[in-house]
Amino acid sequence: MNIRQLEVFRAIMRDGTITAAANSLGVSQPAVSKLLAYLEDQLGYPLFERIGGRLAPTTEAHILYGDADRVFRQMEALSSLARDVGASKIGLIRIAASLPLAYSVLPVALTAFRNHHPEVKIHLHTLPKREIAEALLLGDVDVGVTLSPILAPTVRVETLYSAKIVAILPASDPLTTEATLTPAALAGRSIISYGSHAEFGAALDDVFAAAGQVREVSIQIASSVGALPLVRQGLGIALVDGLALWSPVEGIVSRPFRPAIPTPVSLTINEARPQSRFVPPFCECLRQAFADTPQM
Repeated sequence: MNIRQLEVFRAIMRDGTITAAANSLGVSQPAVSKLLAYLEDQLGYPLFERIGGRLAPTTEAHILYGDADRVFRQMEALSSLARDVGASKIGLIRIAASLPLAYSVLPVALTAFRNHHPEVKIHLHTLPKREIAEALLLGDVDVGVTLSPILAPTVRVETLYSAKIVAILPASDPLTTEATLTPAALAGRSIISYGSHAEFGAALDDVFAAAGQVREVSIQIASSVGALPLVRQGLGIALVDGLALWSPVEGIVSRPFRPAIPTPVSLTINEARPQSRFVPPFCECLRQAFADTPQM
């Protein structure tokens, strides 16, 4: 049994006669008759009875027809999908991003991307940088967007934006009158920030030490996104990446922290893996989203 024989069987069931089936398939009547005969011979039982010059489906034909019709409808859907993929109308892009980026710039970039490619499926994974690097190397994602570069032999890294560590504090805090905040200004205050083992945590420790201070972290967090509700509750001042306040949050403000600690936003692609055709337009939308934002 092959797909062409099933197509003929379905057409006869649908159209009622061999002549009508031949017309709908655009082939000759003898060709339809021959294909049906081959199919019945392979099955070992008739699919139609010849009664008064007409074809009457057998019980076996009725049993087979439901599945045969479903197979062809699925084939038609697959053919349509393949045409759309070929015309760049539909596809998939898999993105892995650090949590602050998923909560800040990515919604802006993805909105612009979807305006031009509304039928493309997007898989967005929020992961730590180490897991993003692994996913890129394994080919599980197409693009990685992180707060510092991923270093590996086969990846291409592009710096998209130069963010910096900021101090986030309640709008009612007296320190909001300061243009910038330093380790000395934060002495004796409860600090919400990264642990010393974290990439930016170690850099903050060094800055505090150079100022003759010790960075005492009252509440340790893994992501700047988690700092906002803590600051809102008055639990301390957060020293985190500036992406946390990409959009204004009522009752909370930020001030530049000095000396400046850069947190460069990096776009990473593994050039050793096949690339989705939608990666370049997505990357352009991401670049534009950052270009429209003032540097911190």
